[in-house]
Amino acid sequence: MSGPGFIREIFLGRPLPEDSWLNRLPALAQLRAGERLVFDSPVTFLVGENGAGKSTLLEGIAVACGFNPEGGTRNFSFSTRDTHSALGEYLTVSRSVYPRDGFFLRAESFYNAASYIDRLDEEPGPSLLDSYGGVSLHAQSHGESFLALVQNRFGGEGLYLLDEPEAALSPARQLTLLGQMRLLAGEGSQLVVATHSPILMAYPGAAIYLLSEKGIERTEYRHTEHYLLTRRFLNDPERMLGMLFADGDADQREEP
Repeated sequence: MSGPGFIREIFLGRPLPEDSWLNRLPALAQLRAGERLVFDSPVTFLVGENGAGKSTLLEGIAVACGFNPEGGTRNFSFSTRDTHSALGEYLTVSRSVYPRDGFFLRAESFYNAASYIDRLDEEPGPSLLDSYGGVSLHAQSHGESFLALVQNRFGGEGLYLLDEPEAALSPARQLTLLGQMRLLAGEGSQLVVATHSPILMAYPGAAIYLLSEKGIERTEYRHTEHYLLTRRFLNDPERMLGMLFADGDADQREEP
């Protein structure tokens, strides 16, 4: 897919409530100030430290696009616990066209989504599992079920929102996922991915947004801390471990 995808940009259509904890999230500062976040690549990554707001922003985008906040398609209606933020109720998504398909895949609630798929498959009619590889996602390992979902359920001209998909995948399987992402993008799909994985971030031509105390800023792959820290460690793991453990030993010696 060339040019903008299904999501062209997002912005706050109305102000957040004054007492909302979302106002204290630095990564949303530009959006609160009226700026817009542009999506001009088939693949976009949201990166940053734990707690920076990646998953919160991705969840908000998913809800604003009509997805179940716990994951799945727009038709999934299960709810196990109402813990999602209200961000999606205030975000406005500017679209070029509407996708033919879509899925919100989040690692933390994938078990619940897989259970919901099994329940739907028990209802009269054609087997729903045929769209997911013909086997219950619960009958596979976590990583296998993730890839089975992507390989069998995802297709062309779709919008796919992935929240930390690397949580279930070995490095080799992350490379497999990269290949699937390339196929999907080539078939006209758009992917927005919140991740910590320097392997996934290496996707050629992807837009990378860094969420931090400074807000949201666009960055390059080789400028991300994920890439730099991983490279430093792999280039000289003994030195990095020596520095890390030396600091720990010093802390222990200082204790009374």
